[in-house]
Amino acid sequence: MNNNIPETMNISILNKPFEMELKEVDVPKLGPTDVLVKVMAVGVCGSDVHYYEHGRVGEFVVEKPLILGHECSGIVADIGSKVTHFKPGDRVAIEPGVPCGECEYCKAGKYNLCPDVKFLATPPIDGAFSQYISHPEGFLFHIPDALSYEEATLNEPFSVGVQACKRANVQPGSTVVIMGMGPVGLMAVVAAKAFGATRIIVSDLEQIRLNEALELGATHVINIKEEDVITRINEITNHNGVDYAFETAGNPTALQNALAVLNNGGTLAIVGLPQQENIELNIPFIANHEINVVGIFRYANTYPMGIEMLSSTAANLNTMFTDSYDLEDAQEAMERARTNKSGSLKVMVYPNGKLK
Repeated sequence: MNNNIPETMNISILNKPFEMELKEVDVPKLGPTDVLVKVMAVGVCGSDVHYYEHGRVGEFVVEKPLILGHECSGIVADIGSKVTHFKPGDRVAIEPGVPCGECEYCKAGKYNLCPDVKFLATPPIDGAFSQYISHPEGFLFHIPDALSYEEATLNEPFSVGVQACKRANVQPGSTVVIMGMGPVGLMAVVAAKAFGATRIIVSDLEQIRLNEALELGATHVINIKEEDVITRINEITNHNGVDYAFETAGNPTALQNALAVLNNGGTLAIVGLPQQENIELNIPFIANHEINVVGIFRYANTYPMGIEMLSSTAANLNTMFTDSYDLEDAQEAMERARTNKSGSLKVMVYPNGKLK
């Protein structure tokens, strides 16, 4: 163990819904291919808020205290005996899902579908509201000096947008509509632009999110409190419809609207997870217009591409970061993310103190 590393560290742990506690625990020990990362920044995700509020996300239930946080970046503090790609002091983005590497899905490169994936802050795996975490070398990625720790945390939600663009096969010069401008929807704007979409239409009911979408590259915004989304998209596209429709909010009406605005041969990408299992979709429309429907679950093989795209985007990513908290105030950070949907975009937690 590196002499500069303390023996103990602070974590913020969710004991039960609405109750987080700062605790002192031992710094994790490293296996031969593990890397000890000093966590510099963690973005609060909707799933973190869901665990904090409800104690579960779908089939994943918090049965024992859990450390939240999976959108993270940091500095290499120490390395296992067989680590070759990293050295102490390296700046890294952390890909939170570690698959088994052995199953048919892993071997086919679709490791996001691995049934045994260990994903940070998904029960029973602890997350990154912690001063240090141990993580396998193969799921850490160097970040250039041009990318801040905060921006590097965005590679996690951005990767979902990249995966959606890959699955939908977004082509240069195309028109994309993205419904729902939470952080994943906002990062999907950046992804769609990076994939060459020239017209990016977005909808949401919070004006702050629509303004941010314009900052990040959207060409048209629709406030669904003020305008009918289908009518407006028909106006924008001259009734030709869109090539790709992403639904990122998990809203059944938005999903139906996304389908309705597609052109012949268009693609519906289902990114958001609705609360209910069955939603009515217009099946004759899907058949008669040869609509493609793709589901998006996390991402695979997106992290290096994501870092490149985020490093070279013209968008000012710093406009995403609206709130910042130290580790001891992680519960306040969760409350902020839970209750301030009209004012907060990305809430950040700094396990080793706020960055200058």
